[in-house]
Amino acid sequence: MSKEHFNQDLIQFLNASPTPYHAVATMVAKLEKAGFQPLDESEAWTLKEGENYYVTRNGSSIIAFTLGKPELGARMVGAHTDAPCLKVKPHPEMSRHSYFQLGVEVYGGVLLNPWFDRDLSIAGRVQYLNDQQQLCHQLINFERPIAIVPSLAIHLDREVNSGRAVNTQTDIPPILFQLADDENVDFRELLKEELVRQGHSDCQEVMEYDLSFYDTQSAAVIGLKNNFIASARLDNLLSCYVGLESLLNHKGSDTTALLVCNDHEEVGSVSTTGAQGPFLKSVLERIYGTGESLTRAMSRSMLISTDNAHGIHPNYASKHDEHHAPKLNQGAVIKVNANQRYATNDETSALYRILCQASGSKVQHFVTRTDMACGSTIGPLTAGVLGVRTLDLGLPTFGMHSIRELAGTEDAFELSQTLVNFFKTKSLPS
Repeated sequence: MSKEHFNQDLIQFLNASPTPYHAVATMVAKLEKAGFQPLDESEAWTLKEGENYYVTRNGSSIIAFTLGKPELGARMVGAHTDAPCLKVKPHPEMSRHSYFQLGVEVYGGVLLNPWFDRDLSIAGRVQYLNDQQQLCHQLINFERPIAIVPSLAIHLDREVNSGRAVNTQTDIPPILFQLADDENVDFRELLKEELVRQGHSDCQEVMEYDLSFYDTQSAAVIGLKNNFIASARLDNLLSCYVGLESLLNHKGSDTTALLVCNDHEEVGSVSTTGAQGPFLKSVLERIYGTGESLTRAMSRSMLISTDNAHGIHPNYASKHDEHHAPKLNQGAVIKVNANQRYATNDETSALYRILCQASGSKVQHFVTRTDMACGSTIGPLTAGVLGVRTLDLGLPTFGMHSIRELAGTEDAFELSQTLVNFFKTKSLPS
């Protein structure tokens, strides 16, 4: 696959994945097309060496793997499916001054100001009773722009450019439409109508939902020289796509190659589907066994946690340590933190640099300024659960946690090729 084809397929993946549920469904479609077989956690598994499998949990986390020789351990790549956003509350209806709005809850560390004046839609999962009074669930995506959070005009707040704080309770409920006189609106009835419009005519009553607002603007290659990819949810669907393509292109190796994409990283990862939950460990126990068997397998294994990294912003260069200032299109970034906010150590960093030398890939380092707090990701959490050697890696981006983020057109393609070689690595230091 050429870099241009890779980036265009990435754009399609980003557009098709406005929520973790949609991201997993999109990945499942690509995996099944490539011959991966579904596994059910509630059933017994009979796994065969050389075969391809996947399993999902809650429809929002997924593990896919090609089974290799047990004595070689596993080569694992981790990412996360969720992104900071605005989630619809359970009782969201707001009717104020003839406008119908929905109350929202902030999910994760949202950069709020960019959400104003964007063409928004809603997507997620709905639980409903069908005409047989059975509980069913269905993904939903309004797709078209149906809402907006208008800014307050500068004339009504002359100090806005000096710093306006955003009140998450009162300032960000999106407007969906104008109300007629004495009109009462039930949001669940609106959802039912949309499900029926999308072909699910068996919907009798919407019971519950997990829905998020998202920006309808398409992902795109931008810049005068086409240097950049702009999109929502690059953190961390960019890594999900890179890991998936690497797994699909991994062929003819004796090692177990595994991709895990967890939900809930943006809110701490403590859940049934998060990296600090039991999902990955339970799958590995079904592959290798428990206790000593799993410990021995993990000692022969390695995980590369792939999340985004902060590229040095030319307008805010002072926010970086000058010797650890990654640039877009200059390669993936090894993320290091002495206080274990990242799980990288000298061994895993060296192993990755050897991979880069072999494949001709560029590599950079990121360490946060010593006088600033450091973020974290799934790396330390997974390493703590499994005891597996781990590298925290990221693709450099701008605008992390904004409604629209920016990455380079070179980095993801190059990383995917390096990860293919990682999946094929047969031996690691003992």
